Amino acid sequence: MAKINMVQAINLALSQEMEKDDRVILLGEDIGVDGGVFRVTDGLYAKFGPERVLDTPLSESAIAGMSIGMAIYGLRPVCEMQFSGFSYFAFHQMEAHAARMRGRSQGRFSVPMVLRAPYGGGVRALEHHSESREIYWAHTPGLKMVIPSGPRNARALLVSAIRDPDPVIFYEPKAVYRAFREEVPDEEETLPIGKSRIARPGDDVTLISYGASLRPAMEAAEGLKEKDGIECEVIDLLSISPLDDTLLTESVRKTGRAVVVHEAHRSFGAGAEVAARIASKAFLYLEAPIRRVTGFDVVIPNYQREQAYLPDAFRVEQAVRETLEF
Repeated sequence: MAKINMVQAINLALSQEMEKDDRVILLGEDIGVDGGVFRVTDGLYAKFGPERVLDTPLSESAIAGMSIGMAIYGLRPVCEMQFSGFSYFAFHQMEAHAARMRGRSQGRFSVPMVLRAPYGGGVRALEHHSESREIYWAHTPGLKMVIPSGPRNARALLVSAIRDPDPVIFYEPKAVYRAFREEVPDEEETLPIGKSRIARPGDDVTLISYGASLRPAMEAAEGLKEKDGIECEVIDLLSISPLDDTLLTESVRKTGRAVVVHEAHRSFGAGAEVAARIASKAFLYLEAPIRRVTGFDVVIPNYQREQAYLPDAFRVEQAVRETLEF
């Protein structure tokens, strides 16, 4: 069992699934010869050749459209958008065709494809390179929206996404790409899409997060434990759609308090939906208002002010203390 980072884990998932299933095809800008802008597909062109690792023109709409056609006709394409901020050019294809094909054809056709995209801030990127707008996809019926938080669950979730019979949007937190390593088993491993996990058990307050924001949530939980003995239970959502509200509502019924953490804009974000689910299923157990620690309702700033925009452990700790003091 090797210790690898998220880039290597995603590469491993792609390689193993391509070996197992000849229908798995990769396509995207510069993913072949160059191995992708983040080198996620490095080595796969040499291993599987140009018929299965396709360098495409610079056209996100065409990449998505080709993937949809391939999927309808029996392949399992995994297409890459260089940055999530460029994927909006593909939104029409994904919303109008990929998401609707099963219903439109009354179940005759499905679209088993994955749209991969690095998302989020924290890497000093430029405009259109640092967005966290997963809610666009999560709001679209017919699409599944998955966001891993570390190397091991990234590998397992991507395998599940490739095998899924319906289209999956797979957002990869690029701030986590090479931030740390985890042990990832050599043998096959999957995780069900639509299930969350307890990243850290606790009894005093529930922290709910996903993707790159899980790290400051975990840092805050450890800091609160060391400073004040506060035990935070941390829930890693993993899937935004479908959203597993069973685990998080069970946790809130136990702790009576909830703080939601994500780097996306606050208004109409995933945190608002999480708060609504808690209010619907655990309202009588709440001992304080649900708090959100999020990005702000502005375009994410350039790198000089980027860190001030992103949720950090200090802001999370502050929200937890306010919740406990209510």
